[in-house]
Amino acid sequence: MNWQQLITNRRLGQEERHSSRFDDRSEFKRDYDRLIFSAPFRRMQNKTQVFPLPGSIFVHNRLTHSLEVASVGMSLGSDVARRLMEMHPELRGTLFEEIGTIVSAACLAHDMGNPPFGHSGEKAIQAFFTEGGGAFLKGQVSSALWEDLTHFEGNANAFRLLTHRFKGRRIGGFVMTYSTLASIVKYPFESSLAGKHGKFGFFSTEAETYRKIADEMGIIRKSVPGEPMEYARHPLVYLVEAADDICYEIMDLEDAHKLKLLSFEETERLLLNFFSEEQCDYIRQQIVEQGVEDDNEKIVYLRARVIGLLVGECVKTFVEHEQEILDGTFKKSLVKSVTPAVYEAYRHCTEISKKRIYQSKPVLDVELSGYHIMENLMDGLVDAAVNPNKFHSQQLIRRFSSQYDIESDNLETRLMAVIDYISGMTDIFALDIYQKINGISLPIV
Repeated sequence: MNWQQLITNRRLGQEERHSSRFDDRSEFKRDYDRLIFSAPFRRMQNKTQVFPLPGSIFVHNRLTHSLEVASVGMSLGSDVARRLMEMHPELRGTLFEEIGTIVSAACLAHDMGNPPFGHSGEKAIQAFFTEGGGAFLKGQVSSALWEDLTHFEGNANAFRLLTHRFKGRRIGGFVMTYSTLASIVKYPFESSLAGKHGKFGFFSTEAETYRKIADEMGIIRKSVPGEPMEYARHPLVYLVEAADDICYEIMDLEDAHKLKLLSFEETERLLLNFFSEEQCDYIRQQIVEQGVEDDNEKIVYLRARVIGLLVGECVKTFVEHEQEILDGTFKKSLVKSVTPAVYEAYRHCTEISKKRIYQSKPVLDVELSGYHIMENLMDGLVDAAVNPNKFHSQQLIRRFSSQYDIESDNLETRLMAVIDYISGMTDIFALDIYQKINGISLPIV
């Protein structure tokens, strides 16, 4: 693969259009702005990141997480661009200079396809078809759609949200640039190749769209015609993934400290593990000299130092492995490929997070409740899609927004309309609908 072809401002759905512009924004900055001002992006404010939605202590939700990932992504992309242009002067003055903006925009979008209640929401949708009330549909839909439904994945759903032509729209999706769209596809293959990890990059309904984008940019295709579609990653995917990995892990430690799941001493030790003894002494001295006395503020300072370190390490790793990444042979994530001492500190954080954070009572409680709510919504709304002529089905169908083609003559289209509707809900809206359709609460007029 080559950078000149991989970085393009060609827009999906407007390939032949040459409209006049009324501002000096680049096409990639326009991608960023479209996402920031979109309703699906705003809805992430009420979607769980890890912990239950905040009470008296504010912790991260999907929106704040995505904004932070976008900030880190901008740093990663800009630093990589600067380093690689020193090595490849021919890239100066080209669109390559804007990869910081591309990565940042892709980071904004990376979680937009996630359903309510985080990973438990994903599992609830998958399990409904594999072991729940939707299992009977296996023989009634295509094998491709069945694989999509039983492996439902937020990453693939984000690509659908950004590219699908929903009902009532003349052009599909957000009309984004090819480079931004390709940069969010972390697993560029069909659901039939998801395997045990259950990850894939696009639903069968959007497979042709991804193929068009990938082929235009010269992304290496790993499968031959007739086999399930599989491509190498667009190189910028590694930077989007790194930004997410950094923020997800390090910011969760900060939240856990605020919620007193981890003590100050434990959190401080986890963050200082990233540095040498000499560096730790210098950092402690800086904390004293800057007059930081509050424990929460000390953790904020340490967290910032760790993120800065990881950004530098990931940039260095990307530049060192540039040719493997362009050849489509680089297998690991950037975070897993940093220097051994830094990765060991990161790995230790993930182990502690799994035991003390992700399996903590507050997190388990919201996952259990969220799973039940999602399971119930799937049961009622899928039944409405399968049996649309029933009175109760008609009542439920009227709740759907007009953009979802729930009244299509095609069963598969109706099922995907249910997935679109439910996955687009916020946690609070999903709870509200669950309570109303089960008669737990009545609207106050």
